[in-house]
Amino acid sequence: MDKSAGRREIRFEGFTENELLALPQEQLAQFVFTGEPLIFRVGSATVLGEFRLDEGRLVIELAQIEDGEEGVLLALGALARRYAGLQGLRSVEWIVHAVDCAKPNLKLRDVLRRRGFVIRDVPGIGNAYHYVDLRMDSPAR
Repeated sequence: MDKSAGRREIRFEGFTENELLALPQEQLAQFVFTGEPLIFRVGSATVLGEFRLDEGRLVIELAQIEDGEEGVLLALGALARRYAGLQGLRSVEWIVHAVDCAKPNLKLRDVLRRRGFVIRDVPGIGNAYHYVDLRMDSPAR
């Protein structure tokens, strides 16, 4: 059964989730896992973030989300879990810089807390919402 049946498809820089996951690893390394912050679109939102692979885990660090709702996090989370499962990664670590924003998004903070994010001092980063997702989606068989 198609998991996306009955829900709106969110595009990531114009790609569907399945199209992104089908890209060759070399292409993802060149455009996504650059070790540098990226500005990208998820649905109608503009996101400033960084993606890196570190010791068997996918690390997602988000600095800013503009013009988006909590659906951005849900869409990124689904994509990240699927990618991690396909690549045999153990976890997805989330670091969200929403603790000391000049204009805090209270709705985002509520969503983060409901999803299990906690504020902690992340080494080399400082205070941020942090969460480690261990529920990787395994490839369909």
